[in-house]
Order: sequence, then C-alpha cells, then structure tokens
Amino acid sequence: MRSSLSYLTTVLVIAGCGGDIPQGPTPGRPSFEGQQAHDLVELQVSFGPRIPGTVGHDRQLRWMLARLDSFAPEVIADTFTYVTTYSDSLTLVNVLARYRPEAERRLLLLAHWDTRPRADQAKDPAQQELPVPGANDGGSGTAVLLELARIMSDALPPLGIDLLFVDGEDYGPEPADMFIGARRYADQLSLLSPAMRPMYGVLLDMVGDANPSFPIEGYSAQHALPVVRKVWRTAARLGYSNFFPESVGIRLSDDHIPLNEAGLQTVDIIDFTYGGSDNIYWHTPEDLPSHVSATTLEIVGEVITELIYSGG
Repeated sequence: MRSSLSYLTTVLVIAGCGGDIPQGPTPGRPSFEGQQAHDLVELQVSFGPRIPGTVGHDRQLRWMLARLDSFAPEVIADTFTYVTTYSDSLTLVNVLARYRPEAERRLLLLAHWDTRPRADQAKDPAQQELPVPGANDGGSGTAVLLELARIMSDALPPLGIDLLFVDGEDYGPEPADMFIGARRYADQLSLLSPAMRPMYGVLLDMVGDANPSFPIEGYSAQHALPVVRKVWRTAARLGYSNFFPESVGIRLSDDHIPLNEAGLQTVDIIDFTYGGSDNIYWHTPEDLPSHVSATTLEIVGEVITELIYSGG
C-alpha cells in the first residue's frame, strides 16, 4: 500500500456506527485462534521474501495451494504475466478459494501475499536495497485468511465466502507497478455472473501490529460507507471499539481502490502505524514475526469470523 498526502481535515464520527449495539458473538459460531495465525506468519517468513520470480514466492505459492486444496471445495489459481514500467516481466498468481460456491449471497475477503522487493523506508541507506521480510505487510492478512480457511472447512459458513490472495501488490517502486493482482481481479468482475459476484469486499492489510488501531481508512469511508458501518459495528459488538475507532483517518492507496472503481464496495482494515506513529517497521528489514502480535491477529480474525457467521 502507499500513503496519500491527502488527509481528511476533520476527524469525523461515522453517522450510524454508534448507538445501542447488541453485545457478544453470534451463538455457536467458531472462535478464531490468534496463535495459530501467528504460526502461519512465521512459516511464510521462513520461505524467504515472496517477491515474484524468487524461490520464496514459489515456496509460498505451492504451500498455500496445498493448504487451500485441503480445506476449500473450490480453489482457482489465476496465473498471468505483467510487464512493469521498467520492462520487468513478472509471472503472478492470484489465488481464489471459494466456500459454498453455489451460494448467491457472497462475501469477498482479500489480502496480498507478495512482499516488497526493496526496503525503501529503511533509515540506513545501506539497507534500502534489501528485501522486506513481510511478516505484517503481506504475511498478517494472508495468515488470517488461511486460518479462516481452516475454520470454514470445519464449520460451513452461512453464506458464500471467497478468499482472494492477490499477487503483485507491493512490487513497485511506483504505484503504477503496485496493486497488480487487485487490478486483475477488478477487470474480471464484469465477467462474473450475478451468482458469482460478491456483495462487498473486506481487505486485510497490515493487521498484526502489537499496538493495534484500525481507524476508518479514508477512501473506504468515501466509497464503501455501508460496508464500513457493517464492519465497525461488528467490532463494537465484540467489545473491540477501542481498536476500531469510529473516526476517519488517512487515505491509503491499496488493493481496495481498483475494486471500488469496478463497482464492488470494499473497505480496507489497516493499521498504518506499524511500530508506532512513525510507522518505523513499514517497508524495512524490521517487518519481522517478532513485531507481529498473536493477540492483534485474533482481534481482527474474531471480527471477520463474526462478520461471516452472523450472515455477512
């Protein structure tokens, strides 16, 4: 993702988010275990950087497909090529795991699984050409989705769920060569039958910081306000309002932008203060599993699990 210089000049409370909200999870729904998701973060990082064209990227892809094949009734690997503005030819793979593929009411959950080739935000210039380990930026959202895949294999969700793992989000260095897999999926949306098209989408990106705060991302508030209300109300119902403040913050260019442009309302759950307000671990060699919290992964996973099993 990339931060925008455009901030909202006023911190706004989203109308309709507050009020009396029933408390507690949907009876009988499964729980989300943050430690299991953290184990998946560590495993991803152990593959090495997941940069397109590298050994780590291939290892992650093979492992991810095998895991999803064991859990999901339908798995689609969309392999495509992309030529960057610097004439790099990339082979990229979007992976889609579908639960209850026959269901016409569907929810899209997505995360990017690739990692940044260069640690361009490292304070030490000598480290800026190193790859980013991608524990939080890439690994955390992917881990939550993969743990949800296991949960849904044991407890069938009440509606259709599409888990989308997009590739090429963080290639760069400029935005023209980022969000590649999301743009690919957005281009395909118009070709989907009404029964396959999701109602809305939720993007998980950088969801593992030890001191979590998920204010409402600015573009999400602008283009997907009904989905914002749904997600942040769900967090409030579970007692997580302190972590999901009902205020609008920074605008971030991320994978949700092309989906919203294609007409699919999609929100971005993201904590862009990784390692504190200075965001000191983002796009640096310090994006490590030791800086990712199992507790935070559990909070986010519980919100998404509740969203699923309350019927979307």
